[in-house]
Amino acid sequence: MDTAPPPASGTDDHPQRGELRSWLEAHPSPTGRQLAERGLVAPHWPAPWGLGADPALQLVVDEELRRAQFGILLARTEPDAPKHQGISYFVCPMDVPGITVRPLFDMTGSHTFNEVFLDEVRIPRENLVGERGRGWSLGKVTLGNERVSLSGAGALWGMGPTADDLVATVKAAGGTRDPLLRQRLASLWSEGEILRLLRMRTVAAAVAGVPPGAEASVRKALADEHGQHLMGLARDLAGASGMLASAGPTPGRSDAGPWPDAIYDYGFLFAPALTIGGGTSEVQRNIIAERTLGLPHDPEV
Repeated sequence: MDTAPPPASGTDDHPQRGELRSWLEAHPSPTGRQLAERGLVAPHWPAPWGLGADPALQLVVDEELRRAQFGILLARTEPDAPKHQGISYFVCPMDVPGITVRPLFDMTGSHTFNEVFLDEVRIPRENLVGERGRGWSLGKVTLGNERVSLSGAGALWGMGPTADDLVATVKAAGGTRDPLLRQRLASLWSEGEILRLLRMRTVAAAVAGVPPGAEASVRKALADEHGQHLMGLARDLAGASGMLASAGPTPGRSDAGPWPDAIYDYGFLFAPALTIGGGTSEVQRNIIAERTLGLPHDPEV
């Protein structure tokens, strides 16, 4: 269960943070409809569905919502039902007695995930979402939407730099004469364009009311590897100066300062997690194979 705050985003003084925090204080337990009407379900969408939020405001929304302290609990309520049935979907306040949250720190020095222990936790019946025993289907919808949200333009699960950012940074630094690096830059930019078009298709489907399907797995599988390609190329472009925390992907120039809109060392160290979190690349490829290509399921044990 992920209840950790994101890395510091430098948006503490964002002009809309106070307004958003006041609304959340006035609605301490907002319903899904209230969140949607406020534009907080998909804040990057244009009004009236969202806030037309730029990346900075999206970070603010994410940080403030992570403060309301709610988790999703999938619990078996019908023990005799088949394995994918009899599971119910609940909203679980993280401040109820019996919940212990321990952060899992990674090599970046921050924590994106926690281990969560529930000891005799009781939550009210009204926290049930949907029908009793039908939580598995809702859980799959939640995961599908998560894969969409983790596949934004930024290379680090929707945050951080994009392929366009890297190409622009290299161009501003005078380019590179290395033909292999130029080819890798061209390939990276092409990947970014493919992902941009897939993202537009996903958003268009969501606006039309179509829930995310296997295409969300397609985009996430591609986007995760793309993020690793981007951060790896940025490291190679920095050369020996990449060992310095203040260096960015500007070939042959150690005086160019930090890479705009990204924490260079954090992004490179975080990139290996991309193909693991939110469903591993292997899981995504199984979903694509079975639900899009119609290939047979793995053998039942």
